[in-house]
Amino acid sequence: MIEQLQQENTENARRRKRRYIHRFHEVANERLMQDYFVDDANFIGYYFRRQFRMHKSLFLRIVNDVTATCLFFQQCQDARGTVGFTPIQKCIVALRQLVYDTCPDALEENLRMSGRTARTSIHKFCKYIMRLYGPLYLCKPTCSDIQQLYTHHSNVHGFPRMLGSLDCLHWAWGCCFNAHKGQYTRGDHSYPTVILEAVASQDMWIWHAFFGSVGSLNDINVLNMSPLLDDMYNGTAPDSSFQVAGTSYRNGYYLVDGIYPERTCSVKSLSCPNDRKRLKFKRAQEKARKDVKRAFGALKKRWHILKYHVSYIEEKKMSEVMYTCIILHNMILEYEGNAICEYNENEIVPPTQAFEVGSAEYMSRRTIVHDVETHHVLRRDLTEHIWNVDHVDLNAEPVDDLEDQFSDEDVI
Repeated sequence: MIEQLQQENTENARRRKRRYIHRFHEVANERLMQDYFVDDANFIGYYFRRQFRMHKSLFLRIVNDVTATCLFFQQCQDARGTVGFTPIQKCIVALRQLVYDTCPDALEENLRMSGRTARTSIHKFCKYIMRLYGPLYLCKPTCSDIQQLYTHHSNVHGFPRMLGSLDCLHWAWGCCFNAHKGQYTRGDHSYPTVILEAVASQDMWIWHAFFGSVGSLNDINVLNMSPLLDDMYNGTAPDSSFQVAGTSYRNGYYLVDGIYPERTCSVKSLSCPNDRKRLKFKRAQEKARKDVKRAFGALKKRWHILKYHVSYIEEKKMSEVMYTCIILHNMILEYEGNAICEYNENEIVPPTQAFEVGSAEYMSRRTIVHDVETHHVLRRDLTEHIWNVDHVDLNAEPVDDLEDQFSDEDVI
């Protein structure tokens, strides 16, 4: 009996032995070079950008930076002496999964890469994109950036001293654990989601991103958990003071929808305007607030992995993918010259000492930010200001939700 069991175990071990599959990835690499990267390539310019959502020079810059930092992307030989995949192949596999939401196993026929290597490629790619470019492309606006945002939003929307628009995006979590589905599911969604809170300017640049809140929360709960207002509370926020209609205000403001609480740094619309002046303000506020919806729409159209149910089990990997898509989105905007703010490497940010949480200074600033009366005074002053500008048409129809109205041409 014992000998029979040992023989069965030996046979099972032989069955589990990994079989080497020669996928001819050298041929796939030659085809990629011929299609995209040689002088007389088949797909250049517009066609390259359509496939990878970015220009070739930006893609090659990312490949060089990632390869110089991460050993995984460098081409090397295995124990058999077989030369491995090139850095371009691994980066293209990662981008294909982000752009088209392609299953890793589906890349084996065309790019000749196993599903395991494809999954490792996207995880390594996201991790090093966050490490290399996160501090620059996910940073908070400096004093110079704030002044440029003020000027641009005043010229385009008519709102003086507007920082951006604030809203939340739900990303469907297809592989949520059964024990967590109740926590991640909200009444208006029939599936588990994870929430992204973001602030976007008129150019769709995302200045603030907070991802990871459970889908059962509403926007107020997410705002209370996010670090968006921490700099205003502890006194480390850059100077963004301004005046409207002769009244001085300490901090800039974000345009928000009706669910958000009344804060001095947020401007809500009017639910029932009873005259033409308030109606014009309502139209202007709703129109300008769609900047963040446009940013969400561009994100989901540019990176289809955010548009459908994500197949990751770990929430950490979802977070890496989300922040990578936002970083690449901002990089593309800057590279194509569509960003409002220009990066100034010589700008010196003065150091500030943060107030201790719970101290008298901290609680005083928190009280100022939560002052409801100041919120109403600011909205009244902005209503008077908008009434005197010509950016808004009173007869225009309300702007619908733009989040799902983008086409592939809009982001290409």
